[in-house]
Amino acid sequence: LAELGLTIPTPAAPVATYVGYTVSGKTVYISGQLPFEDGKLTCVGKLGAGVSLEQGYAAGRQCGLNILAHLKAACGGDLDRVARVLRLGGFVNSTPEFTDAPKCVNGASDLMVAVFGEAGRHARAAVSVASLPAGAAVEVDAVVELK
Repeated sequence: LAELGLTIPTPAAPVATYVGYTVSGKTVYISGQLPFEDGKLTCVGKLGAGVSLEQGYAAGRQCGLNILAHLKAACGGDLDRVARVLRLGGFVNSTPEFTDAPKCVNGASDLMVAVFGEAGRHARAAVSVASLPAGAAVEVDAVVELK
C-alpha cells in the first residue's frame, strides 16, 4: 500500500440497519461502499448527466478504498490474510443512455489488482441504476476469501 501511495481510511459507520461486513468461515462479505472521503461524498450525481467518466472511475476507486478499510478491520488489521478477492458488485447512478458502467467500476477493480496482484482478480457485476443512496454516483460491494 505504501508503494502505491495509499492510505486506508477509517471504516465508515453504516447509515442504516446493517453492518459494514460479516464473516462466515473464510469468506468476508463487505456491504456496499459509497465514495466517501473524510466523511463527505466525493462524487454525487448521474453518469451521462453531468458526472464525467473520469469522475465515475475516481468514485469507483474511492469505493474500493472504503472496501479495503472494512476488509482490514475484518482481517484484524492484517491484509496479508487475504487469499483472494472473489467478487465485486458495482452500481452506477446513470442516465438510461449511459452504457459505460463497467468503466466506472474499473476504479475499484484496478485498485484490487494493484493491491493484491493476481489474488485481486475477481468476478464482477457492473450495472446502471436509477439512483443510489445520498445521490452517490457509484457504490461497490465485495466478497473476499481469507487464508
